[in-house]
Amino acid sequence: MSTYALLTIYSLAIILVSLLGGWLPSRIRMTHTGTQVMMSFVAGLMLGVACYHLLPHAIMTLPGESRVDEAVWWMMMGLLLMFVLLRAFHFHQHSPIEQDSSDCQSEHGHDHDHGHGPSGVSAFSWTGVALGLALHTLIDGIALGAAMQAGALDNAPLGLVGLGVFAAIFLHKPLDSMSITSLMIAGGWNARSRLLVNLAFSVMCPLGALLFFAGIEYIPVDANWLVGITLAFSAGVFICISLSDLLPEVQFHSHDRARLTIALLAGVIAAYGVGLMEPEHDDFSHSTAVESHDRH
Repeated sequence: MSTYALLTIYSLAIILVSLLGGWLPSRIRMTHTGTQVMMSFVAGLMLGVACYHLLPHAIMTLPGESRVDEAVWWMMMGLLLMFVLLRAFHFHQHSPIEQDSSDCQSEHGHDHDHGHGPSGVSAFSWTGVALGLALHTLIDGIALGAAMQAGALDNAPLGLVGLGVFAAIFLHKPLDSMSITSLMIAGGWNARSRLLVNLAFSVMCPLGALLFFAGIEYIPVDANWLVGITLAFSAGVFICISLSDLLPEVQFHSHDRARLTIALLAGVIAAYGVGLMEPEHDDFSHSTAVESHDRH
């Protein structure tokens, strides 16, 4: 099986799980606590992938003696860009739309102000969320494509190429799809409209992965440098997304702090476990891959 075939399998899995996440709000009502625990686990997984996979791969892939400084700079750019997108579109909200403070009070026996849930949902409240999440998921796809390229440059075992990044995206996309379709349900949109929007959103991540993976050989720059900065940039994006999910939930749900912390640690441990299966990075220059790229 080629790397392209593996990327196709990853892409199909992401599309299917995204469609599933968008379909669920019309069939079942997600519990408040279950959603928060899942968010914390995925946040920990994304944080671990950023620190144990993306950033180390970026440093090892970048050429030159200043590879560490360059990787950190690009990581910071990714973090700040995602922060700006979050501030502009307010799209990273995964709590069930119908879950309000009264629901939380009945579930936990006390009341508190979330301050971060959706309110005043209109027919078009989902559009800003969808736009922001589309940009976010396109970046996720680019991260997956870069991870696949890094694995190819490292001659990593095929089954491990991009596995950590894929796992984080695979578990995170249903929550994103759920956010969009939940807002559309609250806004009164019919099932056909929700399906079309959900389908369009589900292909954004595979599209980003394919464009980066297939298009890199046509870009007249050093392949190692481009893959390296993309991995570092993606690490910053993953860190920002992880903390944007995690920190508000810990702050607003102190009654579940232990449970959320355990879920977070489980996610980080899972990411670290995948990292243990990856091969060592002995070759810092990847000269063979660069020469192959230059011949294109």
